[in-house]
Amino acid sequence: MGRSMIPVLIAMGALSTTLAAQSKTPQADSAQSQARRHAIGFGFVATLGANWQVEAAEIGYVRRPSRGLAAVGLAARIGTFINESSMLGGQKGVVLGATLSARTHMKSIAQFGADEHGTGLGFDVTFELSGYTAASSPMTLGSRWLGVSVLPAFSVGSGNSPHFGIVIGPTAFFTGGKPVLRGLLAFRGEAPLARRERHP
Repeated sequence: MGRSMIPVLIAMGALSTTLAAQSKTPQADSAQSQARRHAIGFGFVATLGANWQVEAAEIGYVRRPSRGLAAVGLAARIGTFINESSMLGGQKGVVLGATLSARTHMKSIAQFGADEHGTGLGFDVTFELSGYTAASSPMTLGSRWLGVSVLPAFSVGSGNSPHFGIVIGPTAFFTGGKPVLRGLLAFRGEAPLARRERHP
């Protein structure tokens, strides 16, 4: 998994720096009091273990409700199977997925910046229901399966600001046979969409 994670981590780091800089502009500060309920989510997702594993990029829409959960989202995934036991040539097939997710509010443990508009640091939990279809799958799951995941996360970002998280937890894959339990690791970002100004 390390071979394909490096460019993803570099890209996410660069994007997080850009978003953080944008969030500190006067326009962003003046908009902090306004709810930004819509966001774009993106990330990298991988199952954990030896031999064949799924690695995929994801992108989707995130809605931040005014009450209840911190966010609900719908995302699409596209990836491949990687043989973690192989140094070279360990890639095969294509996997597509759709994921419905719900994230709890963050339990803050620290905050950076000003007290009112600082960036929160803490933990939250994401619940996911996913459906997958694959071509040339080398795994015993077959060509179609469902996934149910409970994913604790270490997160950065609160309120209307961009949100980033390192997510890891168990996921159960359901097929026609016995359920398969795997670990799942994800690096995720969430960029709020700008509010459209109303003209008289």
